[in-house]
Amino acid sequence: MALTLYSFWAATAPYRVRIGLALKGLDFDIVPVDLRAGDQHGEAYRARNPQGLAPALETDSGDLLTQSLAILEWLEETYPAPALLPPDALGRARVRAIAAIVACDIHPLNNLRVHQALQDLGVSREGVNTWSARWVSDGFDALEAMVLRHGRGFAYGDAPTLADCLLIPQVYAAARYDLDMNRWPALKAVADHAAGHPAFEAAHPRNQPGAPRP
Repeated sequence: MALTLYSFWAATAPYRVRIGLALKGLDFDIVPVDLRAGDQHGEAYRARNPQGLAPALETDSGDLLTQSLAILEWLEETYPAPALLPPDALGRARVRAIAAIVACDIHPLNNLRVHQALQDLGVSREGVNTWSARWVSDGFDALEAMVLRHGRGFAYGDAPTLADCLLIPQVYAAARYDLDMNRWPALKAVADHAAGHPAFEAAHPRNQPGAPRP
C-alpha cells in the first residue's frame, strides 16, 4: 500500500504519526505542509482536508485520513504487527489514557492556532509561553505518576506503544517553553530511552523535509 503523509516537520501531531509509521516499518512519502507559512489554508490543501490541519494520511485508494489518533488507530487495525496497543483490555485502556492526556488535555491548549488566537487578543509572547507551560506542566504531572506505575523503559511496559507515539513529541515540544524535564524523571527517562530506537530517530523533526539544517 502506498501511503502519503501530509506533515510539518516541527508540529507534534504529524510527529506522532511518523513514529507510528516507523514503528510499523511502513514506507511512506511525505508532502510538507508549512503550517507557519499558512499552507494549510490554501485551496489545494483544504480540498483534501477541509479542517485545514496536519497531519493527513492518504492511502493508495485515495482515501484521506485525518486526526493523528484516528490515523494511529487505523494503522494499528490495518497493520497489527508490531502492536501499538497491549493485548489486554486494561492495558489498552491505560495506554489510551496516556495518549489522551497529551492529545486532549495538553496539545489543544498550546498548539499554533491557540497561540495565534491569544496573540490576536493582545496576549504577549511571554504570556503565551506562560499559558502553554502551565498546561504542559499539569499534564506532565499526571503522566509522570502513570509512567512511574506502568512504564518499564517505555511509557507503558518494555515496548513502544501508542502512548510513546504521543508522549515523545510532547516532550520535544516542552523545550519551547524552557521546561526542565528533570522535574519529571520518569518522562525524561522514557524520552532518553526512545532516542536510541531507530523508529523514533527516523521520525524526529530534525530528520524531516523542511527542517533547518545545521
